[in-house]
Amino acid sequence: MNYPAIDTELLRTFVAIADYGGFTRAAEMVNRTQSAVSMQMKRLEEDVLQRAVFERDGRQVRLTAEGQILLGYARRILKLHGEVMNTLRQPHMVGSVRIGTPDDYVMRFLPGILSRFAQAYPLVQVEVHCDSSAQLLQRQDLDLTIVTRKPGDDIGEFLRQERIVWAEAIGFTPHEQPALPLAMFNSECFCRAWACNALDAIGREYRVAYTSPSLSAIMAVVSAGLAVTAQLQSLITPDMRILGEAEGLPQLPVCNIMLLRSERHQSPVTETLAEHIIEGFRI
Repeated sequence: MNYPAIDTELLRTFVAIADYGGFTRAAEMVNRTQSAVSMQMKRLEEDVLQRAVFERDGRQVRLTAEGQILLGYARRILKLHGEVMNTLRQPHMVGSVRIGTPDDYVMRFLPGILSRFAQAYPLVQVEVHCDSSAQLLQRQDLDLTIVTRKPGDDIGEFLRQERIVWAEAIGFTPHEQPALPLAMFNSECFCRAWACNALDAIGREYRVAYTSPSLSAIMAVVSAGLAVTAQLQSLITPDMRILGEAEGLPQLPVCNIMLLRSERHQSPVTETLAEHIIEGFRI
């Protein structure tokens, strides 16, 4: 059976709508008018798929069950399309690039991003520098910098929004101790500041029992049942459980993960890796 081809531009617009929650913001991201975006989605639904991918409620749009399925495939298709085009256009790209990132994102996001980048551009040298967002913002020697910001205090290009959550190891109850033992990053960590401020606001007694600049060290302490931590929800491992108001802990805010490009160190190498980072954080 011959099926109609799906234009990657239709998929790119569809993903933008899903990511930004509406046609207006998506139109800005794909550099099209809102009417053009509406026409694209009409074509996708009526001519290509012959089924609805959005449920419309006034100005709000939500993905249908079919839309949720398409979203996963669309992200994969666009990722592969980008890799093919980058590889064929610049197959012998060489050089080096310096990335700055908080330790949080190294284990969760960077392995897949760097693996795909290395397959496409094996001659590019990548240096990864880990530090807090506050320290990274002070550096002038980085080509690309990933930082965490409060909503409304954003700089750079939006990558992802994450909720901060409390977590402890399954089978342990350190949250029941009179003074809540915490395992956190150093004093410059925004998670630590938000967690302590939230506990202070409800009068919950606590102590910062363990500190480390390494996420793996913090998670090892938590996995041993020695403390509670507050981290991005996507970093919580299967051997841990998320805590909340039922355990007497306050809700924590969301944060935005942003990508900054150096104005002084622009090159095809840095721009290509930036594209991989953007795609990798949205998977």
